[in-house]
Amino acid sequence: MFEGKSIIIFDMDGTLIDSVGIWNKVDRRLIESFGKKALSDREIQHTRDDILERKRGAQNPYLEYCACLNELYDFGQNDPDCVLKKRYDIAHDFLRKEIDYKPMADVFVKELVKLGCITVIASTTKRSNMDIYRQENANIMSKAAIDECFSKVYTREDVGSIKPDPEVYLKVMEDFEAGPEKCLVFEDSLVGIKAAKSAGIDTVAVHDMYSDDERKEINRNADHIIGGYEEAVEILKKERG
Repeated sequence: MFEGKSIIIFDMDGTLIDSVGIWNKVDRRLIESFGKKALSDREIQHTRDDILERKRGAQNPYLEYCACLNELYDFGQNDPDCVLKKRYDIAHDFLRKEIDYKPMADVFVKELVKLGCITVIASTTKRSNMDIYRQENANIMSKAAIDECFSKVYTREDVGSIKPDPEVYLKVMEDFEAGPEKCLVFEDSLVGIKAAKSAGIDTVAVHDMYSDDERKEINRNADHIIGGYEEAVEILKKERG
C-alpha cells in the first residue's frame, strides 16, 4: 500500500474526523430554527450530498446549498446569505466541542510524519471551519495539531470546483512537484474516491457509517480498503518497519 508513496493525502470530514453526523445535526437544527420539520438524518444527508454534487462548479456551493434549502423548506428568506450565516453560527459550537479524530487517526498521522512522509489535507470544507479545527478544537489540538502534523491544508477556497472534480488533487501534485505514483489518498466517500482516481492517484477507502449506502461502489472503485486506522498503522509497520 505504501511502497513508493511519499505524499499521503487525507480528506477531512468522515475520513480523518468524525463529522458527517455532526453536519446532519447542524442542518436539522438549521431547518428547525426556521420553524420547519426536518426529515430523517439519512434524508438530510442525501439532500446535502445531492445538492453539493450538482452545485460543485458554483463559486460558493454551500451558499447554493442554503439557497436550495430555503426553497425546499420554504424558509421565506430573500437572501440565502442569511441562511448560510445562521448555518455556520449553529455549526460553530459543534465544530469546537464535539468533533474529534477517528480512532487511531492521530496515531497514524504521527507515524507517517516520523517516517518522513509529507502529510496533506485536501478538503471541501470552508477555511473558516478548518481554522476552528486548527485553533479552537481541543480534541484535535491535543492529539495531533493540524499545523504541526500536516505540511499543507487545502480547503474549499483553494479550488474552483469541489470533488468529484479532481482539481484539489491535481493542485497538490503541482504544488509538491510530484506525480500520482508518489501519492496515496485516504477518502471515505464515493465522490472523494472518484476525484482521486480521476487524478490518477491510488486510493484507500476509510470506512464511515454515513457512506454505507455507497459502500459497494466505494469498495469497487478504491485500490485499498480499511475498516479503521488501526489497520493502516499495522500495514505501515509491516511495510516500513
